Amino acid sequence: MALPIDPTALGAADIGEERATLRMPHEEAIEHVRETFLDAGFGVATEFSPSDLLNEKIDADREPYYVLGACNPRMADRVLTSSDNRLGALFPCNVVIWEEEPGVQTVYHVSIMRIGRLGGLAPNDEEMRDIIAETGEMVDEAFSNLDAA
Repeated sequence: MALPIDPTALGAADIGEERATLRMPHEEAIEHVRETFLDAGFGVATEFSPSDLLNEKIDADREPYYVLGACNPRMADRVLTSSDNRLGALFPCNVVIWEEEPGVQTVYHVSIMRIGRLGGLAPNDEEMRDIIAETGEMVDEAFSNLDAA
């Protein structure tokens, strides 16, 4: 199947990619990221450790990896309306934390709003552009405050 867009032509800004490095233990990083995103206006709707699950189920021997499912209810409501409910298939907006090495964690996020628009799940209209801008500002605030640890 041919893709409708060339993924190699997309840059980090096209998908709202954000990345930060934290120099702290994994569990401390999880708490710090959670608090930072809460302070920026997100809630944490769900969270889990894929590494724990995979290590338990298939003895994967994965390094610590954690997912925080961040959500702002006002934005979620707007994007569901704007996308005829389809963008909910990508909810929540995940922020992942993985351990590069003991004491060094990577925090990673991509914009489901941007990806949904690129994939045709959301319209490319003024409302969606406003939602992307507002959620982007919230994510930018959270990432700019991550190094306040």
